[in-house]
Amino acid sequence: MKILYPLAAIIILFTAVSCNSKSNNKKGNQINKAKAELPELKIPIDSTDISKFYQAYPKLVKFQEDVLSLYKKKNSAQLWLDNKGVVEFGNTLFNKYKGLGDEGLKANFPYNEKINSIFERTSENKLSKIDTDLMITNLYFYYAEKVFSGFDEKTSTSLEWLLPRKKVNYQVLSDSIFKHSTINDDNKSKMFSQYYKLREALKQYREIEKKGGWKTIEVSDDFKNLKLGDSAITIAQIRERLSITGELKENSKSAVCDSVLISAMKDYELHHGYTPKNIILKEHIDEMNIPVSDRIKTIIANMERCRWIDPELEKGEEFIEVNIPEFRLYLIRNHEIVFVSPVVVGKAMTKTVIFSGMMNNIVFSPYWNVPQSIINKEIKPGMAKNKNYLAEKHLEWNNGVVRQLPGINNSLGLVKFLFPNSNNIYLHDTPSKSLFERENRAFSHGCVRVAKPRELAIELLKNDPKWNPARIDKAMHAGKESWYTLKKKVPVYIGYFTAWVDRKGQLNFYKDVYQRDESLIKLLTEE
Repeated sequence: MKILYPLAAIIILFTAVSCNSKSNNKKGNQINKAKAELPELKIPIDSTDISKFYQAYPKLVKFQEDVLSLYKKKNSAQLWLDNKGVVEFGNTLFNKYKGLGDEGLKANFPYNEKINSIFERTSENKLSKIDTDLMITNLYFYYAEKVFSGFDEKTSTSLEWLLPRKKVNYQVLSDSIFKHSTINDDNKSKMFSQYYKLREALKQYREIEKKGGWKTIEVSDDFKNLKLGDSAITIAQIRERLSITGELKENSKSAVCDSVLISAMKDYELHHGYTPKNIILKEHIDEMNIPVSDRIKTIIANMERCRWIDPELEKGEEFIEVNIPEFRLYLIRNHEIVFVSPVVVGKAMTKTVIFSGMMNNIVFSPYWNVPQSIINKEIKPGMAKNKNYLAEKHLEWNNGVVRQLPGINNSLGLVKFLFPNSNNIYLHDTPSKSLFERENRAFSHGCVRVAKPRELAIELLKNDPKWNPARIDKAMHAGKESWYTLKKKVPVYIGYFTAWVDRKGQLNFYKDVYQRDESLIKLLTEE
């Protein structure tokens, strides 16, 4: 049944609404006017107030100097309060603190109950206005330290990380943050770029975890491998596993191993430190069975390492980076990868050090000055057993030390690349080429052996017309040591990342060859 409203009633209805609207607007304007007439809130906060605060809350005292500087710069007035309470920016900060999990961190502010009472209605804020403002300021420095700096230099050094640490200027950071009233980093400039990529990977893997992760792929005790055309329940399980992390775009659920699965498996192997093969091995299945929770911990550990790296590093015009767990060297020029080479790094007992240096010389047909430790452990016992040991190894005594003569049998190969450092580590060629074919390449005494040293020399000398490939080849095979001084020193960074997002956006996981992740993860999860 259709109901018809009289025209007069409709007019009365709209008139009433209009009048109420005008009345409400009038009241609103009066309230706004009253608010505008309120004097601006000004709470003086001087050094005495700040000193008393830290006497009451000593767990925050490490921020005292920065807090004093900040309030002095802001004319000793409150930063986070106005006539209505905590300003919107303060609430944004608290929400970011509560979201520290997105940064791979735990939210453990030393006075958590106090900070919660300021922002949450579940408990009463018993702090004075001065202490309220100071508590929020300390939350800001706590957040900035956790996200932008990570563990202090003493801790990272104890974890054998000797790359130069990023120095965070909290006053400059404060100026930027307070100016824009946000702690977001939309242009992603405050951190090493890898940090942001790993943060996205963390988000992706936490979503996988929420959905239940992946099931364990089951294999029999006598399992050897799977190849094209094989049929097994395990194959369907592998399909499901690869579809979760994206190597397999569509899961046909087939129990038959086809070319689509082999291709997806090769993609997986490539990004997990394996040489892609046409068969699926037990070690590949073991890798796929690592729980998503462990993968998340690995991502978090590497995000922490990124906090220690100065983002200015990757802005350099030309530099070399070596990632130890990846067993790979990259030459970056003008932000592009211009050269890549597999490398061999130090074995567990003679780890390659995580540090940086400035490459200044290339040495062709080098001598190898044998370290005293190798003389004691290898050469002296060899000489005791064989009187011709030195000659057979192309070694000679030289002013009380042992050195190996230049040539194809030299342990440094035909060329070495020097960047002076107290660890006596450098890049060099090697006669042991077969080691580069292995997936795990931790075999050296600490130096970094380069699979393609000739090509690296050519690339580094590319802009010197006097040193073309022919001259480089001649110098490498001269049998006589010669030095070339680079016209411009090249920074070399030797790092340690077990999770890394490449330039194609693909997340890679590498073996923790020196077992460094566990201690770092423990520190992060205990914090």
